[in-house]
Order: sequence, then structure tokens, then C-alpha cells
Amino acid sequence: MSQTSDRDQTMCLRRESPLTEDLELLFQRHTRDMHADTPPESIHMMPREALVHPEIDFFVLREADRAIGMGAVKRMNVDHGEIKSMHVLDEVRGRGLARLLLDELIGHARSAGLTRLSLETGTQASFLPARKLYERAGFVECGPFGDYRLDPNSVYMTLTLSSGE
Repeated sequence: MSQTSDRDQTMCLRRESPLTEDLELLFQRHTRDMHADTPPESIHMMPREALVHPEIDFFVLREADRAIGMGAVKRMNVDHGEIKSMHVLDEVRGRGLARLLLDELIGHARSAGLTRLSLETGTQASFLPARKLYERAGFVECGPFGDYRLDPNSVYMTLTLSSGE
């Protein structure tokens, strides 16, 4: 996604450094939400600094230049990627922005030649909207992948990608 205009508001999704100063609020809220009802040993959120990595493409969703969402695609191997650090600010939820962000991350993964995209999310009720979003996008539950292990507080999901989807 480059830019779309809706009246005077400009929506833009682009690759950025996760260390960009004005992303502090997004990372604070993401961290708050991850720690709200998940035991520390079950939190798989990457530290902000760790998202600066050659195998990670980090994206920021902006509206009128305000950072309102973020997400990343981490290449695990030549054909398998993982969605990391996806978050949309509470005050802009309900407008389809999480789906827009997810669709763009999926499109990026597909264009990067990945054939499978996976993610880990929580089992708690607070994660239900996220799980439903992923299901609507075609993700299905799977077993742990990569370095993950079975965890009663985690749900693992995957999506098979093809160039024709």
C-alpha cells in the first residue's frame, strides 16, 4: 500500500525502522496488551531493537502521518515467514485497519516468495478478536513452528500462500 486519500486524511503503509521515535506509543500499547493477561513465560513478543534485523521487514500504518498500526514479517527460512508485532491503536480500531494491515503483510510475504505465513497469538479472551481476524483471512490452527513449543497460553496459526490468491 502506498497512499490513499479519504477527504483530508492520507493512509500510508510503508517499511520503516522500528526504532523511529514516534513509534513509542505503539510499542508501549503493544507491550501493555501482551502483559495484560499473559504470564511472562508465555509472552513471545520481540523486543523493539530485535525487530531491526535483515530477515525482518517492519511496516508502519500511518494516517495523516500519525503512526496508528504496525506489523512485521520475519523470514524463518526461504519459504516460511512469521507475522510479528502486529498492533493497531485502540482508538482507531473498528475501522477495518487491522484487516488492511494484515492483508498488506500477507501480500508482502507473497511477493517476497514465501509460500507459508504463520503466527503465534494468545488463548486468552482478549486475543479473541485477533484470532477471528486471522481466521477470516484464511489462517488455520497448526502446531508449534520454528522455536515455539506447546504452550497452553498460545495458539499457532498458519496460512498457505500462492501467487494466485
